[in-house]
Amino acid sequence: MASDGPEADGERRIGPDAAGVVLLGVCAAWPLITAATRGGRPEGMLLAVLAVAAGYAAGRIGGALLPVAAPCAGALAGIGLTVAVPHLAPGPQITAPLGHAGATTAMVTLSAGAACCAAWAATTPAVRIALRLLAVGVVVTAAALGSVAGCAAGSAVLLCSLAAGRVRRRGPALAGLGVAAVGVTVPAWAVAGDVLPEGFASALEGRLTAHRVGLWRDALGMVRDHMVLGVGPGRFGELSTTSVRSPLSDGKPHSAPLQLAAEQGVVGMVLPVLAFGWLLYALWRSPRSTAVVLTAGTALTGLAAVASVGNALSFTAVSVGGGLLAGLATSRPFTDDTARGPGGPHRAETGRPG
Repeated sequence: MASDGPEADGERRIGPDAAGVVLLGVCAAWPLITAATRGGRPEGMLLAVLAVAAGYAAGRIGGALLPVAAPCAGALAGIGLTVAVPHLAPGPQITAPLGHAGATTAMVTLSAGAACCAAWAATTPAVRIALRLLAVGVVVTAAALGSVAGCAAGSAVLLCSLAAGRVRRRGPALAGLGVAAVGVTVPAWAVAGDVLPEGFASALEGRLTAHRVGLWRDALGMVRDHMVLGVGPGRFGELSTTSVRSPLSDGKPHSAPLQLAAEQGVVGMVLPVLAFGWLLYALWRSPRSTAVVLTAGTALTGLAAVASVGNALSFTAVSVGGGLLAGLATSRPFTDDTARGPGGPHRAETGRPG
């Protein structure tokens, strides 16, 4: 897929970009349809779609203008927000609403991914080392905040990013990330359906808490009863027995796939899966280096894993951060056009996804 120049590269990207716009439009329209049919409040889903779209647009622009500075600023903003906003950081308070620990893990994952993307985009060894130290600092900050999951997720992104530098064909690696993203949703559905062996199920329930397992089982029951259109966006909390009984519940099942399936039916759950598939395709077609693409893909897969067992996507900052990282990894820096020039040389690594 060697490029003949900026014009040819732009023509190849029209199809994926147009598909992404249509898909986001459908993701925004479907909750309106289900709300009109079942009742409910679609504003939350509309805000999430808008946040992702805004983040993605900002990432595309920032990645084109400042391929190193933009992801570095994103990493600093992400970890700074996690430290500065108390509700994002997990604390010792027993009254803290569920989901804040997941939001912290998600922000740490995205911040580490952005720092590693900036490192791979840098051309000066000293700058690259400094940006990797920034990623290490993100992980250390997560540990200081008491987020064990965030520390583990950030470390995994950093290690995978270092390994990505040795990968030459991005296609198989992205396919593996797609399989992993789908696979992380299986435990939640298995626990909700009570199909796991008794000993393994008890161990999982001990870590997940009985409250969260109860929420998942309520959500699965709604899916079985209202498979096509769901119960209506935002109505899970008022229909869930577990949620009504708990004074600390925020009215969400703390699993994005289960929430979408319960409130918007099977179609509502399939649409984000298609959106993630489109994202992997856009990363495969991205003109950025394979290391940048796989680093971003790993961080976004980590975000999908957190969202499958938590409430991270209910935080606007997380949705914006995910879109921003995706936009940065699929942008085409203007410096590439300058390097090529009319008939000029072309960097093989940025234009040959495999």
